[in-house]
Amino acid sequence: MRRIDAVTPPARVVDLGILVSILVLLATGVASMFAATPSTAWVYVTHGVVGVTLVGLVALKLWRVRRRVRARPTGVWTSIALAVLAVAALATGLAWVFGLELDLGFWGLLNVHIALGLLVVPVLLVHLRRRFALPDRETVTDRRTALQMSGLLVGGAVVWRAQQSLNRVLDTAGARRRFTGSRPVEGESGNDFPVTMWVADDPDRVDLDTWSLRVRGRVDEPFSLDAEDLAPESETRALLDCTSGWYAERDWQGLSVGDLLEAADVRGDAGWIQFRSVTGYKWSLPIEEAREALLATHVDGERITHGHGFPLRLVAPDRRGYQWVKWVEEVRVSRSRDLSESVAIFVSGL
Repeated sequence: MRRIDAVTPPARVVDLGILVSILVLLATGVASMFAATPSTAWVYVTHGVVGVTLVGLVALKLWRVRRRVRARPTGVWTSIALAVLAVAALATGLAWVFGLELDLGFWGLLNVHIALGLLVVPVLLVHLRRRFALPDRETVTDRRTALQMSGLLVGGAVVWRAQQSLNRVLDTAGARRRFTGSRPVEGESGNDFPVTMWVADDPDRVDLDTWSLRVRGRVDEPFSLDAEDLAPESETRALLDCTSGWYAERDWQGLSVGDLLEAADVRGDAGWIQFRSVTGYKWSLPIEEAREALLATHVDGERITHGHGFPLRLVAPDRRGYQWVKWVEEVRVSRSRDLSESVAIFVSGL
């Protein structure tokens, strides 16, 4: 016991470390919703290393307050709830890393991990209001304290790296994850990949007799296309990486967004292209990125199914799956980004 106490950083430094770790985990967790290219892999590495480091900090915290918990002082249940949530979030994240599955219908193991992580935040705020106090500057800058905290962080990095090697040795499902944490789907081609819905999006099958694709906004030649105008003229191979934890690489055929913008004669001040779904869901891409995107009618030569966005689905390489708008009915060109879409994605379909 004395040895553990001897290598444990001061109590307030441990508390500060837990706070900083949770804030970093929250920030990198949110950033992972947008980070889809290898250049952003550092977001996921940071999330993993800090997550493992937090395990050590929570363990030290629990060890230090073990006697106080037995006495059950005021606010102890908030502290216990925080510890349980933090450990549960870390455990589910670790389980996902090693390839475990959990089927709760709409929710999977990764969704549970995210939910637990978000629940930590309000409980942490209540806990901080009751007990948190910043350490003094001398304590933080003390050489011994700095070495102890650095050791915890280095240890977290070593353990995180070791789990990657162990995954490969054991050949677990976790060994086949992308840097985003997503695993490959079992389906090999076409529409054979999971159908996922964002929030409440679940429209009836689109009626092609009344449906049309409209190109509007800051263009000199707005126009509409009917179903018979949707002959696929372009093809691209792109990887769909869903935030629910899977990915699938497919050949997509459809209409080039760049060709649509050229036909509409986009004005010189245009900066963003927004794709609107029949559900009210909408998402924008910078115009230069949008020119390289595709509105898919087919995947691997198969007509895309209703669940995958029939009759048109946005294919946006290097974007996460929820940004690949389904059931597209309008392409809107604007000077600046429509900030209301950050709300629309959470109420679409309602």
